[in-house]
Amino acid sequence: MSQQPASAVVPQEDAALTIQNPYLLLTPGPLSTTASVKGAMLRDWCTWDKEYNALVQSIRSRLTALAAPSDPSPYTAVLMQGSGTFSVEATIGTALPRQGGKLAVLTNGAYGDRIVQIAGRLGIDHTAVAFGEVAQADPRALDAALAADPAITHVALVHCETTTGILNPLEEIAAVVKRRGLVFIVDAMSSFGGVPLDMAALDIDWLISSSNKCIQGVPGFGFVLVKRDVIETCGDNARSLSLDLYDQWLTMEQQGGKWRYTSPTHVVRAFDQALIELAEEGGIEARHRRYADNQRALAAGMAQAGFAPLLPASWQSPIITAFRYPERGSFDFASFYSDLKAEGFVIYPGKISAADTFRIGSIGDVRPADMARLTQAVQRRMNQASRTRT
Repeated sequence: MSQQPASAVVPQEDAALTIQNPYLLLTPGPLSTTASVKGAMLRDWCTWDKEYNALVQSIRSRLTALAAPSDPSPYTAVLMQGSGTFSVEATIGTALPRQGGKLAVLTNGAYGDRIVQIAGRLGIDHTAVAFGEVAQADPRALDAALAADPAITHVALVHCETTTGILNPLEEIAAVVKRRGLVFIVDAMSSFGGVPLDMAALDIDWLISSSNKCIQGVPGFGFVLVKRDVIETCGDNARSLSLDLYDQWLTMEQQGGKWRYTSPTHVVRAFDQALIELAEEGGIEARHRRYADNQRALAAGMAQAGFAPLLPASWQSPIITAFRYPERGSFDFASFYSDLKAEGFVIYPGKISAADTFRIGSIGDVRPADMARLTQAVQRRMNQASRTRT
């Protein structure tokens, strides 16, 4: 597999195009990308071309190096068309055997719940280990659940649950799973590339993410990092033709980076450029520092504007932050959203039933100065609303 990244070269006439964005996307993805990432999509690309297939192989190699920096050799990468959920479903439907497997899913938000829904729709034996909407996953509770149900063979965890912005204790959960000799599946959709982790050190079997999150590409495909000796045993497992992750991997292996069906060529080229820019920034550690700086600037500015975070700081990810509605006065999220959009910022509504919240992302091509501008806009809006009430 080629180790050399192939840059997405933009024709000179296309490079002259000016790409303007009316606002920053402060969401958990899609997110604001650089002009050079978007510029990589300004040409048409062939899916059968050897140069393109070599680029796919290079992306696969770079992903395994990012995912398992201490030892990438046991791991392989497979790319899958569609949104991140397509790759989650492909993984669950391929990793679990048709007979004799049972999945335990740790849930504390919508995306853990979605894995439960996927398992149910695929007819996979499963159980949910639930922690509510505003609590971290507890490794002790998982250990007790596994002790009580020896039929469990696989465990799935959402690393960063963007329903609230909570960061689950990956290392502690991994230790419980591996001590019992089970297969560990990590949905790192919103954390991979922005939060340091090491699959090899934690002995993670499967890890799932997508092109439009912390790598800072654009939507169009997901990817799965998996132990080679694990996926080699999954040939008869898939419940779907198009989401057969084993067959997708085997085709890429045997045909030098070829996808089974039409691949999102423009998105792949943009992702290659995003990987180049991640390396230029200093890698995942450097990107994590920037995201953490963004989140701290965001939290401080929102506090000055009168907004309290939903989560304690010890649970908070650098990816997205949920804020409670103000306790005093009337607060209308729809008008708040519209006012901020008019000032150049798009935020996210809340997604839990336990409290009235909205969410603001801190990932993408944004920096603490952008968070300062945002929170100044929030403060102006709240001051204006206060004057209107009086």
